[in-house]
Amino acid sequence: MSSLCEHLSNLLIDAARFGPDQIAIENERGETWTYRTLDHAAERIATRLAGWGVGRGDRVGVFLPKTFESVASIHGILRAGAAYVPIDPAAPVARGTGILVDAGIKVVIIDGSLAAEFQACWSDSGPIPRLILVEPGSPITGSSDTSWCEVQADTTPSLLLPTVHPNDLAYILYTSGSTGTPKGVMLSHRNAFTFLDWCASSFDLSPEDRFSSHAPFHFDLSVFDLYSSCRVGATLVLIGETLGKDPARLGPFLADRRLTVWYSAPSILALLTEYGGIDQPEFPAPKLVLFAGEVFPITPLKRLRSAWPNAILWNLYGPTETNVCTALQIPMNVAEDRSTPFSIGKVCPPLLAKVVDESGQEIPVGIIGELVISGPGVMRGYFGQADLTAKAFIVDDAGISWYRTGDLAVDDVTGSYHFHGRRDRMVKKRGYRIELGEIEAAIYQNPGVDRAAVVAKPGDTGVTIAAFVAMKTGHKGSIIAMKRHCAGLLPGYMVPDAITFLSDLPTTSTDKVDYQGLKRMLVTTGV
Repeated sequence: MSSLCEHLSNLLIDAARFGPDQIAIENERGETWTYRTLDHAAERIATRLAGWGVGRGDRVGVFLPKTFESVASIHGILRAGAAYVPIDPAAPVARGTGILVDAGIKVVIIDGSLAAEFQACWSDSGPIPRLILVEPGSPITGSSDTSWCEVQADTTPSLLLPTVHPNDLAYILYTSGSTGTPKGVMLSHRNAFTFLDWCASSFDLSPEDRFSSHAPFHFDLSVFDLYSSCRVGATLVLIGETLGKDPARLGPFLADRRLTVWYSAPSILALLTEYGGIDQPEFPAPKLVLFAGEVFPITPLKRLRSAWPNAILWNLYGPTETNVCTALQIPMNVAEDRSTPFSIGKVCPPLLAKVVDESGQEIPVGIIGELVISGPGVMRGYFGQADLTAKAFIVDDAGISWYRTGDLAVDDVTGSYHFHGRRDRMVKKRGYRIELGEIEAAIYQNPGVDRAAVVAKPGDTGVTIAAFVAMKTGHKGSIIAMKRHCAGLLPGYMVPDAITFLSDLPTTSTDKVDYQGLKRMLVTTGV
């Protein structure tokens, strides 16, 4: 089953038409919604949004935990012709509010427990947008606000919704920014379908499958979960943040729910191999396991292959700006003496890839350079940041625009690409893209900080982020207080794993922070 129109909301419409009684979504408690129920909920949201004047090109915030309501909200926003802006509900509300201010949203569908703080944070940014509050009994604080229950009970006839063009904006995903301010990656319906079409041609997916929804909806891995499952009329099993980070519970959950399609960052799979019990006899391994977002160290990958010898494993690569752009199917047998990670694979058609030098000129195979990507899967740009968008692309002599991934790679003689790290200070942790400069910017907001620097160290269980801080005279450093300070400004995955206070930070001859010296210190201390 597939949609004839490259519009994401048509996937749900088609699924509800062809399999209305099929289970669409299932939560951690085992409760379910059919495609008929999900379609109706999305239709009610779309009708309310359209009645409020929301349409093509508008943005609507989704400030919710992973629930039936958040899935229905996403589909309803798309059906209204608008774009959704998903916010991490576990991160500081001020951060999420700042993102929604930047995105210029018209409406926010928000968990009722967050509404008051959201409104307080918005107070200096002009009129507060209309809210749809999702929480039984949550207070309605303004005359323009309404509740989820009221929207769903509304019997207003469905409005004639706009015809959506494939190039229309579908969603904006905000990623870490080096200046301390997140930046919004704009993806169109065509961008998403380019990836979904490749998935449909590469993976054996069916209505009988049970997809994991491990990635949060503000993370680009969720695009596969939400829409590939819907495209084939399969079941999406929602996994919340708490369960998703607890491998001792996650392993048994995976087995009990008989998940057949799994997609997550490698670090989660590495933890499952150690603490999830997935190597137990008769463990019902998924048939398809996808991982992306960071390098999968070879030792835990060997453990995964040993635990699930018959599963199809894929290493997927691609920044948020391109979704997945290269991929490699891991062999069924991994050599015992292999000591290096696998490549990131070959480019996913119809995308194009090449390796270029600092001037943007293509370089020969076997030489390290920057990987650049072109094609219909590449983002429209960064929301409201034309200058940043321009810097993210190069145009070759043939007039083709290429997105600069910032990743260093080597094109081998087989057309497969080998990852060689970043050319800037961005790292990946649990699949999230993190600009170390944004963490530094948050630390500098502490009035007692004189100088700060953040470095990262890779390992078998993922990336360790360490902060080195020098306090001003008269201020004493406290690890607990500094972590609490960071947690008030940053999402949890960006809070430094280790904080070391120094009287002075090492510097170069030009008085710049000696990051290489700090990295050596990090290795020496064994953090």
